[in-house]
Amino acid sequence: MSEDATPVAAAGAEADEVFESAAELFSLLSTPIRLKLLSALCHGERNVSELLAQIDTTQPNLSQHLGTLYRAQILGRRREGTQIYYRIANQRAVTLCRAVCTQMALEMDSAAELPEEERLLPPRRRSA
Repeated sequence: MSEDATPVAAAGAEADEVFESAAELFSLLSTPIRLKLLSALCHGERNVSELLAQIDTTQPNLSQHLGTLYRAQILGRRREGTQIYYRIANQRAVTLCRAVCTQMALEMDSAAELPEEERLLPPRRRSA
């Protein structure tokens, strides 16, 4: 660290980098189709045809999202003949998705009575 860099400034720069990295990951995972892809691939490697059977979208759209997740190193892939098989390459990203989606599912379950301070979703509107 240089003489003019204070510990507080260094910590601030590191915090900024952490927040920027987290925002980049959340941006990658911000579309429902990408979350569905991760969910489908949690159960093992799949080719594009198998993924299309599980996810309601077009082949070009699916391929675009697979490419984005592959370039971000969240997914890995291998070729077997004419088929390309995708798999999870970054388990931490999947763990994060699973935690957030599980929390959302709990909050959306009308039987779950979670205190407002434990909710990720905005407070529900109350009927008058």
